[in-house]
Amino acid sequence: MSKGGLPIGVTMRHDAHYVEAIAHSSRAIGKTIGIDLIEPNPEQPRNEFGDLKELSASIKEKGVLEPLLVKVKPEGGWMIIAGERRWRASKLAGLTEVPCIEIDTDDQGIAEIALIENLQRKDLNIWEEADGLSALAGKFGYTQDDIAQKISKSRSTVTELMTIAGLPQEVRTRCREATITSKSTLLEIARQFDDAAMHEFLDALQEGKVIPRSKQPKTTAPKAVAPSKTEALNTEPITESNGYKFTFAGTEPNFNLVLRFEELESPSRGEILRALKQAFDAVKSDSQTA
Repeated sequence: MSKGGLPIGVTMRHDAHYVEAIAHSSRAIGKTIGIDLIEPNPEQPRNEFGDLKELSASIKEKGVLEPLLVKVKPEGGWMIIAGERRWRASKLAGLTEVPCIEIDTDDQGIAEIALIENLQRKDLNIWEEADGLSALAGKFGYTQDDIAQKISKSRSTVTELMTIAGLPQEVRTRCREATITSKSTLLEIARQFDDAAMHEFLDALQEGKVIPRSKQPKTTAPKAVAPSKTEALNTEPITESNGYKFTFAGTEPNFNLVLRFEELESPSRGEILRALKQAFDAVKSDSQTA
């Protein structure tokens, strides 16, 4: 059974705005609609709209150059699918009506279009982007491969954003308060072994005891600290090249696990645990979206 959503063949385009594709691939109707008859989408992935003064001034001088995408509401009026920032700026500019493209799509299509427009414009912050992808998975059962195809991002990028979306609320709050917005730093936090380790890592970050990998010098490889006997676990070198291999044989069911560390000469217990947790989180995320 096929999923709902955007018309077949419509995905995010980088050479032109995807509204063109939607207008040609669905039963789209262009019209001018009274601004007070239009309402925002309560499921809009974007929460912050920034300063609208410049856009409002431009609209006041030249009008709305790109139509809003809207859907007819059952109770009357229209709901914005894409273009809420233009709608808000138009109200500030004193416009009484705005150009719109009315399309007929389901809830999945609405969610996809709203997310894709903001991603294409790079208007979403890291939290909005991560939560938007998570919503596609949680509400509509999309796998990470589905999402990657819909928004034209790599599977690894989707996995990373879903990992960030899974951060506990208390950790999120601390990250926001500390204005941590770097994807790589948020991933470092998310890949700590458990909630307590995440808070410890945040403490160390704020106290300057650790430096995020994104801010470490890229010209020199970090030196590995020689582990103690109790910290080294079961590691063995990978032939003559740099790196180590951690192996583990399990039972019920029988399996062999191999972790190859290509850049670390002697991974510590903590580094091995974090690598295992990263793999665990990826499998867990896949099971939730399968």
